[in-house]
Amino acid sequence: MWREMEPDRRHEIEVEGGRVVAYEFGTGADVLFCLNGGPGLPCDYLREAHSCMVDQGFRVVAFDQLGCGASDRPEDPALWTVGRYVEETEAVRRALGLGRVHLLGHSWGGWLSIDYALTYPEALKTVTLADTNADMPHLVSELHRLRAALGPETVAMMHRHEAEGTFEHPEYAAAVTLLNYRHVCRLPVWPDPVTRSLEDWNMGPYGTMQGPNEFLYTGNMKDWNRVPDLHRMQMPVLILCGQHDELTPACSMRMKHHLPNAEIKVFPNSSHMPFYEEPGAYYPVLTEFLKRNIGA
Repeated sequence: MWREMEPDRRHEIEVEGGRVVAYEFGTGADVLFCLNGGPGLPCDYLREAHSCMVDQGFRVVAFDQLGCGASDRPEDPALWTVGRYVEETEAVRRALGLGRVHLLGHSWGGWLSIDYALTYPEALKTVTLADTNADMPHLVSELHRLRAALGPETVAMMHRHEAEGTFEHPEYAAAVTLLNYRHVCRLPVWPDPVTRSLEDWNMGPYGTMQGPNEFLYTGNMKDWNRVPDLHRMQMPVLILCGQHDELTPACSMRMKHHLPNAEIKVFPNSSHMPFYEEPGAYYPVLTEFLKRNIGA
């Protein structure tokens, strides 16, 4: 069960574009290396949700990616590419001497994990792809389906504001808020680490790579599709997803069908954050997978 913990160690690491801050919990021989969502989102929400894995004997490591949290925040949009973030992730792993790790990527962190696994497979024991996808055009079609549930008049209103760029209009913002409570976190009160991360979101990297909100993709990742390459990920992969997830179960199954050594778990009462929404179900699944593959 998740709980807020202070990191045991804090590190500053030089990467391309500036300095990032990494956090460690525990001293276990097996490392759970966490890549959070965003981009541009501090790692608090994922770091604090998974720090409890020290109780299972793991050393847990997370870091504020460049552009967010305690890390440097350069304003050069040329830095906001998945390729640069892959090299940043590898720089952190090497600087901390983590060796082969169990990589866990959530949301955008899952996209990053896929590209990292395809670039540095020798660095990984396992990969956990939590609430993520590998085919952006397919995700966009799924998001259209979720938006359609708001009704044709609301969808038409959203299209109008998107065409005009008036994303801050109250009626558009209200529609996005409703979608967030349906498909991002279904808890009536969002946990403090989630709120803390969201309140410090740097929209520079997010807007450049994704778009203005969770339900509209206009950035440089909008055509990203790694499905043709997934067969190269030979390590054990765990796919986790909420039944009501914005990155839908259909997205998870699309990955499962193309990964050679993958298993999947869908949490029926969760959306995008089952580690907060359904912790009693989430942590046993993650723990069992990791311990079964410690010798991978």
